[in-house]
Amino acid sequence: MADEINNDNPHKEDRIISINIDEEMRSAYIDYSMSVIVSRALPDVRDGLKPVHRRVLYGMLDLGLNNNKPYKKSARIVGEVLGKYHPHGDTSVYDAMVRMAQEWSLRYPFVEGQGNYGSIDGDQPAAMRYTEARLEKIAEEMLADINKDTIDYQLNFDDSLEEPTVLPSKIPNLLVNGASGIAVGMATNMPPHNLTEVVNATLAYIDNREIEVAELMQHIKGPDFPTGGIIYGYDGAKSAFETGRGRIVLRARAEIEVYNNDRERIIVSEIPYQVNKAVMIERTAELVNEKKLEGISAIRDESNREGIRVVYEIKRDANASIVLNNLYKYTSLQTSFSVNNIALVHGRPMLLNLKDLIHHFVEHRHEVVIRRTKYELAEAEKRAHILEGLLIALDHLDEVIKLIRASGTPDEAREGLMSQFGLSDIQARAILDMTLRRLTGLERDKIKDEYAALMKQIEYLKSVLADEGLRMQIIKDELAEILDKYGDERKTEMVHSSAEMQTEDFIEDEDVVITISHEGYIKRTALTEYRRQARGGKGAIGSNSRDEDFIEHLLIASNHNYMLFFTEAGRCFWLRVFEIPEGTRTSKGRAIQNIINIPKEEKIKAYIKLRTLKDQEYLENNFIIMCTRKGTIKKTSLEAYSRPRANGINAININEGDSLLEANLTTGSSEIVMALKSGRAIRFNESTVRPMGRTATGVRGISLADNKDEVVGMISIDSPETTVLVVSEKGYGKRTDIDDYRVTNRGGKGVKTLNITDKTGNLVAIKGVTDQEDLMIINRSGVIIRMAVAELRVMGRATQGVRLITLKGNDEIASVAKIEHDPEEDNETGDTEVVTQDGDNAGAAEDAANKAGEEPATDAPAPESDNE
Repeated sequence: MADEINNDNPHKEDRIISINIDEEMRSAYIDYSMSVIVSRALPDVRDGLKPVHRRVLYGMLDLGLNNNKPYKKSARIVGEVLGKYHPHGDTSVYDAMVRMAQEWSLRYPFVEGQGNYGSIDGDQPAAMRYTEARLEKIAEEMLADINKDTIDYQLNFDDSLEEPTVLPSKIPNLLVNGASGIAVGMATNMPPHNLTEVVNATLAYIDNREIEVAELMQHIKGPDFPTGGIIYGYDGAKSAFETGRGRIVLRARAEIEVYNNDRERIIVSEIPYQVNKAVMIERTAELVNEKKLEGISAIRDESNREGIRVVYEIKRDANASIVLNNLYKYTSLQTSFSVNNIALVHGRPMLLNLKDLIHHFVEHRHEVVIRRTKYELAEAEKRAHILEGLLIALDHLDEVIKLIRASGTPDEAREGLMSQFGLSDIQARAILDMTLRRLTGLERDKIKDEYAALMKQIEYLKSVLADEGLRMQIIKDELAEILDKYGDERKTEMVHSSAEMQTEDFIEDEDVVITISHEGYIKRTALTEYRRQARGGKGAIGSNSRDEDFIEHLLIASNHNYMLFFTEAGRCFWLRVFEIPEGTRTSKGRAIQNIINIPKEEKIKAYIKLRTLKDQEYLENNFIIMCTRKGTIKKTSLEAYSRPRANGINAININEGDSLLEANLTTGSSEIVMALKSGRAIRFNESTVRPMGRTATGVRGISLADNKDEVVGMISIDSPETTVLVVSEKGYGKRTDIDDYRVTNRGGKGVKTLNITDKTGNLVAIKGVTDQEDLMIINRSGVIIRMAVAELRVMGRATQGVRLITLKGNDEIASVAKIEHDPEEDNETGDTEVVTQDGDNAGAAEDAANKAGEEPATDAPAPESDNE
């Protein structure tokens, strides 16, 4: 074929160009996609309009269709826009204009339509030859000052006219009315917002350019749709404002109404944005007929020009609330709006958050104000120049008249004026064009007054161009004016969704007492139920435990805290404090196995109160130190325990014959003190224990005296004010300075911490306390006493201490807890018994014992071992 062509025309071969079809299609498609993105589907961030909407508004301005002018046929408007600016289908132009007139489509319509413009039921508008239109008042604010060189123009499709590239836009239209469009490879879907809220947020941004999105959200609560309805949940709007993307759940406004005494019906008065009411009702009826929606006996649409009213009548045996929830679930009474804030910024598509959108609008208005001011200044200077010429002519009136009468032609007169009086060509022409009436005294005064006013205006305009603060004030004043004219109340209500309304939102964050019994019963009680007593008091009944049961753990926590529970087998479980069942001071509580999935054969041995599990810095900079009864200690980062599981996790590997005893939250640099039943204790720095994984066994913390000995407690001390409190099972205890315990190697046998006798009984507890704390001591019979730590003076390490609680018969202390001191509590007095080493009740003997020096450890420290 090519040969035949060449034979006919030997020069034709030069005009055949070989092109790679792959590259050609790629290039052509990119050109097409960019054209769709820039010139059709995406709005400009400055005025919030796509080209077709901008052209419709500009075309209506061309036709003089201001709000105070008569309507014109829509066909006339469409023809104007098609013929001059938008060479596409007439349907696309008419549809765009119709949408700008529909009050259910735009939050603030720009076109005032007359005739049938469709309905929320999806009815089509009448043909353009029947309907009429003109600009809404608010649309004129979009076009204000367009003739003052405030914007750039571009040539239209045939280069015969110029059209605006953007409108001056006094209102932040992209936020106020939103936009939607599908381009190539991207789309935009921006919801409308309330004008009052948007203007207030813009004013706040102008006042503080460093304002955060969260602060802007104090002004803009969320989208505000023209059809009203309810936004269900704040998270979607928050995400959209912060990132530019988010999913907003929209619900119809529905109320359950009782009629005929016992019948119920659901009345829907507002529906979600962009929902076709007729289709929604039809689809609901289909679901009822298919038995997928139960409990509805009839559906009626009673809507009229006053508003929407859709009635769902409920069957006698149905629950209206359940029916309504099913309507939300299965019908478009609940929909979602996926926000995707993509707009053109300097001709490029960008994803924008709330602050970005406001920033670009303010920058656009700033440029408009500058250009408008320059234009007005130039016009004022032109007029002032002419007036200066007229004033010169009026000051030399006789000479001017004489010169003009002596001139043969207008040009000769003009040149004569220019040469004789030093006037410019424009001034000379203005003098020649001046009518005789301007020579009267009144007219001469008017010229002088006009000139004086112009000079003031010129001075002001120059000050505006020199001062950015003044320009910003102008923008603020214009926005405030817009607010006064068009500001209104929200149509769309925002409510918390059930997912956002967590239980803690309904529970006051107050301090409570948590008690756990030996048999595993747990409860929380208001701290105010316990009042403080003096040391040695008889106490108050704290729990009616079952036979042979007693309170083993007692803790003060806040309702919103997290609790970690550690079992004797080394497993960890999570619980929020408010999830613990509430009980009175004397109630038994509830079995902990009924609350968390703890195996029945395991018992809670340790617990940790955590502020939060969501603060990464908090998780990484804190550790959990655990110890076992056989003296093993282990340190693990708190981050390893930050992901709750219903069935718990392994917190530490426990050797056979051993069990977990304590778990403390530390910062990584605490002083650790471990105490034995035999009355000995060891002190070492936490830094000597390296962090391990959750499944590690740990290392030796303290060596036991014999097979019968065991660890009774472990404390971690961070403050120099903290003293060491030890308590024996017969109710004796004392405070000692931490410095009385010398630092030794981890794994040693420690030093004596309490002189153990038959009267004192074995050591049962060790706590780190300060004067700002109170003690709560509970015995096996369930009696609780609360006392101030400050009442216990610091003693020597080897003494027996003082009686803390009076025990009856063979009763023994079961648990000791510390709480914050409450100075407002009633202070009751009680007897104090001082017990010396030989058991005599004598204060002098006690003082002597307190002054006794440190008893050195008789056993050499055991070699350090790392048994993981």
